[in-house]
Amino acid sequence: MKINIANEQDYSVITVTGRLDTVTAPDFEKECAACKETEAQRIILDFAALDYISSAGLRCILAMAKKIKKTGGSVMLCGISGLVEEVIKVSGFDSFLPIFENVEQAVRGEA
Repeated sequence: MKINIANEQDYSVITVTGRLDTVTAPDFEKECAACKETEAQRIILDFAALDYISSAGLRCILAMAKKIKKTGGSVMLCGISGLVEEVIKVSGFDSFLPIFENVEQAVRGEA
């Protein structure tokens, strides 16, 4: 798994490449911890290059979303497709996390 964190306007954009599973979830949490402490508190998870996500990855996203929401922030997903999209939808994450096609649309808030 590879993680890249960048700032775009008032957002922290976290791009994840590879697999987000039991093995990589602790690294994901550690890398994302710094974003949760920034003033922006608006996070876009760009999963366009994510090949696989397990329940461990979903738990990380859920924990992040809960912490961010308590401080008035938000977490959005973009670029999901294939198996990752299926897992996100079957797990019901699409019911409480907005999903966009790409980062640009997420920043503009356009579905």
